[in-house]
Amino acid sequence: MLAGGVAAAQTQTQSQSQPPPRGTAVTGQSQPPPPATKPVVETPHGKVVEEIVARVNNEIITNVQLQQAKESVVDDSKQDCEPRKCTPQELQQEIEEREKDALRNLIDQDLLVQRAKDMNLSVETDVIKQLDQIRIEHNLATLEDLESAVKAEGMDYDEFKNNIRDHLLIQEVIDREVYSRVGNNVDHAQIVKYYEEHKNEFQAPEMVILREILVSTEGKPESDLPALEKKANTLRERVLNGEDFGELAKHFSDGTTAKQGGELGKFERGMLAKAIEDQVFKLNRKEMTPVIHAQNGFLVIQVEERYEAGIQPLEKVQNQILSKIASDQAGPKLREYLDTLRRDSYVKVFPGYTDTAAVAGESIKEVDVAADTTTASKAQTAHKKHKRFLIF
Repeated sequence: MLAGGVAAAQTQTQSQSQPPPRGTAVTGQSQPPPPATKPVVETPHGKVVEEIVARVNNEIITNVQLQQAKESVVDDSKQDCEPRKCTPQELQQEIEEREKDALRNLIDQDLLVQRAKDMNLSVETDVIKQLDQIRIEHNLATLEDLESAVKAEGMDYDEFKNNIRDHLLIQEVIDREVYSRVGNNVDHAQIVKYYEEHKNEFQAPEMVILREILVSTEGKPESDLPALEKKANTLRERVLNGEDFGELAKHFSDGTTAKQGGELGKFERGMLAKAIEDQVFKLNRKEMTPVIHAQNGFLVIQVEERYEAGIQPLEKVQNQILSKIASDQAGPKLREYLDTLRRDSYVKVFPGYTDTAAVAGESIKEVDVAADTTTASKAQTAHKKHKRFLIF
């Protein structure tokens, strides 16, 4: 089984009680109407697809999504309670508290993604980067292999990518609209003080940050291999002669990381294929492997940064500390931001459901769900959109 960062990203997003974009908030009523009057999405033939829980501007949240969010709450609570050795009663209390905010978090997430689109944000480069990091962590040769692995686990690959994209967009909005403003008020003295008081938090295993240049051999005849290997060696020599590895990767690498200058991300021991791990962990900062004959081509890997095991020096963790301080101070600011976004949006929670972050706003004319010809298809795939990909 594979395990990964997509679920972690969503967990972080939900725990921060996110989100933002356009109309007004209408609170849910305490008593549900008779079942026949509950809003549902139907196919053109009158078949009920899913019950609608809430409208967020032009998007809908369904009961299936809400139930999946509550299931995730149970998993998250168990995971968080394990190191604290919670009693069964404490675990149950934590689950109940988090479940109250499940709908709020779904609404927040939809608002943040919509806000990102309003801001014309793009995270496509980061999506590819994260997909490629998942590929490397699971020793897969190509992104096509990753797609096959995702499908083999019963998941839709486009929805898998959308899930990554949405959470990157959410984080980008929060970083720009909330954390950056709080972070501007954090001075160096606060960072030093935090470091001195929390040094044990910066214990880290041995780790490297890697870049790659790939000269692909896929679909090439065997007669071309010597020339392709020579090309990889030539690029390596150019780096040794002073050219920038990242710039060469952008222009000449056939890898999916080319646009990011070949950047692969951080890796601890045990996260890479053994043949590659044995080589890169012998290198110092800015050193490169020899040309490696990989399954999909000729590969040159550079160690962009290296972290020895133990307490990391301040200069390597000060950005992390800045983010931590800003995050601690940003909680109330984030909720204020989300409330503002709700006031500028059309948010309607249908009877029988409760949004714990509902705010008052001016009335905005509601568009009938049935009038949106794409709503049924959205509802049919909605359960995928917010699915937590625990395997990856």
